[in-house]
Amino acid sequence: MRSLLRHVLNWALPPLLLTFAVLTPLAWADPPPPEKPPGERVPALARTWPVGTRPAVLRGWEPPATVYAAGHRGVDLAAVPGAPVRAVAAGRVSYAGRVAGRGVVAVALAGTSLRTTYEPVRAGVQAGAEVDAGEVVGTVEGTGSHCPEPCVHWGLLDGETYLNPLDLLPPWLLGHGPSRLLPVLGVPVPSG
Repeated sequence: MRSLLRHVLNWALPPLLLTFAVLTPLAWADPPPPEKPPGERVPALARTWPVGTRPAVLRGWEPPATVYAAGHRGVDLAAVPGAPVRAVAAGRVSYAGRVAGRGVVAVALAGTSLRTTYEPVRAGVQAGAEVDAGEVVGTVEGTGSHCPEPCVHWGLLDGETYLNPLDLLPPWLLGHGPSRLLPVLGVPVPSG
């Protein structure tokens, strides 16, 4: 009996304790958050368009089939060179500089994992600056755009995943505002 106990203590117990030590923290760890459906990933928190009051969308969002496939990872908005470019929502400027010869401003949106990008833009802010919704972050550059006419490419990312920036806009900014009640004319007032 003693040899059996010695055998268990020497050979069976250490692997059992090691397994327990490795798996116990995993069992107590919080489960990963569920993946959000695409429609729920982007809150409508924008308070303004990046350029103009309601610019023409020259080219819309065309998500790629795979990470490296062709697509259009943002929207192109009609804009004139020198026009102000505004942060659509409050946040912190995470980048303001040049990428591949184009001026780029990126803003990490407050309280989210989202960041917006604007290009080609001559930055009027520096990385680290806090900006409010509607605050000017730069001006449209006359060159460097991939559009056939002057435009601002507006992008939205959640980590490394590109999303449709138009989803940031609430219905009233998209022109699909809430229903409005109109007065009813010619109906007699009830007497009471």
